[in-house]
Amino acid sequence: MCESFVGVRTDRLVAILLLLQRREQVTAAEVARELEVSERTARRDLDALVMAGVPVYSTQGRGGGWRLVGGARTDLSGLTAGEARALFLVAGPASAATPAVKAALRKLVHALPEPFRVQAEAAAASLVTDSRQWGANRAEHRPPRFLDELQDAVIRGVQVRLGYIDGGGTGTTRTVHPLGIVAKGPSWYLVTRTETGRRTFRIDRVASVDPTDDPVDRPEDFDLAGSWREIADEVERRRTPLEIQALCTPHGIDILRIGLGDRLEVGGTTTDGRIEVVIRGRDEYTLAGELAGLVEWLEVTGPPNVRAHLASIGNALVDRYR
Repeated sequence: MCESFVGVRTDRLVAILLLLQRREQVTAAEVARELEVSERTARRDLDALVMAGVPVYSTQGRGGGWRLVGGARTDLSGLTAGEARALFLVAGPASAATPAVKAALRKLVHALPEPFRVQAEAAAASLVTDSRQWGANRAEHRPPRFLDELQDAVIRGVQVRLGYIDGGGTGTTRTVHPLGIVAKGPSWYLVTRTETGRRTFRIDRVASVDPTDDPVDRPEDFDLAGSWREIADEVERRRTPLEIQALCTPHGIDILRIGLGDRLEVGGTTTDGRIEVVIRGRDEYTLAGELAGLVEWLEVTGPPNVRAHLASIGNALVDRYR
């Protein structure tokens, strides 16, 4: 639920929830008049609430409209206490959400019944998120320009004519099928299906977004989390194509895990009690330099060129500090 609130016109979705709480039932036309948008946009926003997991349902025919499951006058959108707390973690002062999102969610908290309101307000002030590593600079990473438009296209399921500037500065325009959006560190990526297969675009390189009325061709078995794992694994393999084999003492494994992360693969134990490991790196010389400080726990067994680089680094250290 939180992701969809962040992504699709959060202020309007919150306003619709407040409207549903005040009235037992609303029509798309009433929502459109209240929010000063088209009926088509109102229907899309109501559908977005359903896709976000909010228990909203529609009834057809004369006298039909949209309602909240459980009764609009007693419990806003059927949220449990735990769900309300989770929602308002997004509204906290240290949250990564935009100021508009935080303001909209703070308005929503006042519409919650007791005791949800107290718990939600406590949740908003209970968590600090600091994504910077120790020693990193304090640069503020703002959401990219076209993030909202692309998230809207993903949830509405429409194709997009995308203007894009690649890493070499070349601009292109193509029609893509948006499947999902991933935030990795300070960067945002759009996962799509194109004529040539699955493709990922950095959103900060997007130059223009023109949504169409054509539906997205979304594979039935598509899973964004699983797809991103495959993409990230492939990127890591391209970034670190070299693999070395080594033996590590048992109490050195945790040190390797801290320093190497996913680039470390732990194997079995040898007869002398050491543990077989495989380590990925960018190139032989860089990886040798990275591992030179781990000689107390680690013995590189191959390839030979990495061992030669380590020997050369050792000789240089001896000469320098003899």
